[in-house]
Amino acid sequence: MSRFVPNRRVHREKMLQDIGVEKFEDLLEPVPEKFRLKEKLQIPEPLSEFELTREFEEFASRNTGAELVCFMGAGSYDHFIPAAVDHILLRSEFYTAYTPYQAEVSQGTLQAIFEYQTMIARLTGMEMANACMYDGASAAAEACLMAMRITRKQRVLVAGSLNPRWLDVIRTYLKRDDFEINEIPFLEDGTLDLEIAAELIEGGTAAVLVQYPNYFGFIEDLQPIAELIHEHKGLFIVAADPVALPLLRSPGDAGADIVVGEGQSLGIPMSYGGPYIGFMAARMKLARRMPGRIIGRTTDRAGQIGYVLTLQTREQHIRRDKATSNICSNQALMALANVAYLSLMGERGFREISSQSYHKSHYLEEKLLEIPGVSRVFEKTPFFREFVISFPVSSIELRDRMIEDGILAGLPIVELGEGAMLITVTEKRTRDEIDRYVMTAAEICGGGAS
Repeated sequence: MSRFVPNRRVHREKMLQDIGVEKFEDLLEPVPEKFRLKEKLQIPEPLSEFELTREFEEFASRNTGAELVCFMGAGSYDHFIPAAVDHILLRSEFYTAYTPYQAEVSQGTLQAIFEYQTMIARLTGMEMANACMYDGASAAAEACLMAMRITRKQRVLVAGSLNPRWLDVIRTYLKRDDFEINEIPFLEDGTLDLEIAAELIEGGTAAVLVQYPNYFGFIEDLQPIAELIHEHKGLFIVAADPVALPLLRSPGDAGADIVVGEGQSLGIPMSYGGPYIGFMAARMKLARRMPGRIIGRTTDRAGQIGYVLTLQTREQHIRRDKATSNICSNQALMALANVAYLSLMGERGFREISSQSYHKSHYLEEKLLEIPGVSRVFEKTPFFREFVISFPVSSIELRDRMIEDGILAGLPIVELGEGAMLITVTEKRTRDEIDRYVMTAAEICGGGAS
């Protein structure tokens, strides 16, 4: 222990004497013996700054990813990020800022979050949005809890075509005995089975949660689902892909009560899984039941515009039994990345990104289907930028062999078949890269590509 504690022996002995114990081990009395460390920590000898830098560079060189052409998605997407986004995030007044409790000295941060809320509300077609959540999965779970509080019902229906990792998070959030989650199965075309959904809704349902587009990339028809749950006095929650929204009918227009999603595609690198940002938007009448915080715009006594924390329904601010969530500080820096990205792209540029992702993904699917033995897993259904293809070889084997050729081919989904793979195309992928994907896949599958 003495190697890692900066106090000298005499100082440590004095501290132990003052608190009434003879030796440090006496402080560990509450910890069972089997959990105590018996041997020395396996910590290497110290290195110079130069040696440490070389060692970490060697570790980093073992990673693969940056040099691979990425066709992977399933919740994390390889979109272009303008250099100006990082430049803005690296301004010290933003990246060192904590929660803006003191509005008078936090106007820049508050205004950025206010603009973020406005952009999310417009994008989703909703009336208001909060200051963001941790990530898309936790935002979806919080929306389920929110719906239960509002309806006073303890059961939610979740589409079986929801991202399975999101479903895991929701199950963890709702693991209490009095909460119930039912999955709605999907049809042969990969979309929701409305007949079974209607049966499951009977008996009291707080909400239905549907992903849009769903995990397989297919575009659900939201309005019939909204009408179905509203007939039974429940809420409709949509987990939306923000990049798809410029081309699709907005969830708000289709009848959603709460819209959540993952904002990683809006100016945040894939980053091995985080940090990301979740967004949440809702009808204005639900504002006081939302988790997190909401930034508002007002005027001071001099008539000047100012920004303030309007609503904070966390247990740190109000009575615990009235709190909507124990979620802590929002992802303010990631929200700023979203604001910078959307501002730089503009409405026209953002729509172009959405359009290119759509058309390039359809081009790749069309070319892959020309390879002998390649087929769709589902019936032909409208999709956005992701689709599921079945290869005549193991999708895991195909993925590994294509990595050797510098291509991250997609995500194997062996639950749908040995050759099933979820493939994603964003605006970053060039025609040459897409054609190289097809040619490499054709060689592995043992057939030519036309």
